[in-house]
This record gives sequence, structure tokens and C-alpha cells, in this order.
Amino acid sequence: MKANLLLVAAILLLGTAATISSADAEEAYTTTDVNLRAGPSTRFPRVTTLPAGVVVTLYGCTEAWGWCDAGWRGLRGWVSGHYLEALYDGRRTILPEYGPSAGIPIITFEFGTYWDRWYPDRPWYEERDRWRREWRSGWTVEIDPRPTYRVIDPEPHRRGVPPGIRKKGPGFCPPGLQKQGRC
Repeated sequence: MKANLLLVAAILLLGTAATISSADAEEAYTTTDVNLRAGPSTRFPRVTTLPAGVVVTLYGCTEAWGWCDAGWRGLRGWVSGHYLEALYDGRRTILPEYGPSAGIPIITFEFGTYWDRWYPDRPWYEERDRWRREWRSGWTVEIDPRPTYRVIDPEPHRRGVPPGIRKKGPGFCPPGLQKQGRC
């Protein structure tokens, strides 16, 4: 009987220790100013910008710890795991490196319930059906690699010439000689 009681006490003590360590893993620090988003993608609306160095509460992360559901000052949203550090073995470690060892839960994003709970007072909530359609249409959590701009060559006649160098040719006079009036 005493052995069973000791076994139960040991199991409870281990369970408490595991809870404490996972509670420690639920806090993270922002490494830079970073956007708190309304979902796990840069395409979702920005809830706010978190300042560098603030402590956020983590509720879980997507696979590979790419995006984490986080809370800060009563706000809730998603932060890229690459901009979060957590304490591990006495030092701060970037979350994707730390997550597998920390036991941070892997979670999924449930659009409807998440938005209905956290964003009904936001202006973009009125367009939630459009946001939901776009999310379901196959958004990924990665940044779209396609450029959204077109590079314009301001001086097409100077291709291949490093900046600040002029081609010599008829009518060319170096600036120094030009000042001296020798050209």
C-alpha cells in the first residue's frame, strides 16, 4: 500500500515538474520589431507591431515553429517564429531551433473560431468571408517569392559601366581638365 502511495506521489511530482517546464517554454522574446498578424501568414492583416525585446506568451506553433500563436497586452495573433527567442539552457535561442526540445505544442489555425473570438471589433473582420476564402484557396505560410515590382534601368545607354565612371569618347573631357579650361 505504501509503495503504491509513493508511486502515485512520484507520478504527481513528475507531472508537476513537466508542467512547470512547459510553462517556462510558453514565454518568448521578440528579436526585433515584428508584426503580430491575424493568421499564420504575412498576407493576413496586421494586428499591431510588437517592439523588439518584449515578452510574449506562446500558445503553440505551426509545424517547424514557423508561426506561433502569441499574446501580448491583451492582443492575440500570430508571429513568425524566426523573430522569437526563448530561454533554453540559460541562453536565448531562436524558436525554430529551440521548439523541438522545449515541447512547445504544435497547433493548427482554425480561421473561423480564431477570428470570431479575437477580432470582431477590427475593421477587416467585416471582410472575414473574403479572408477565409483566400486562406482556404491555398495560401502558404511563406512569403510570396514573386517580385511585386519591375526594375527599371534608369540609364540603359550606360549598361556595363560601373556607377561614377564615364566612357571616354568624342567630346569627353575629364572634370579636372574641364575646371582648368583645358578642354
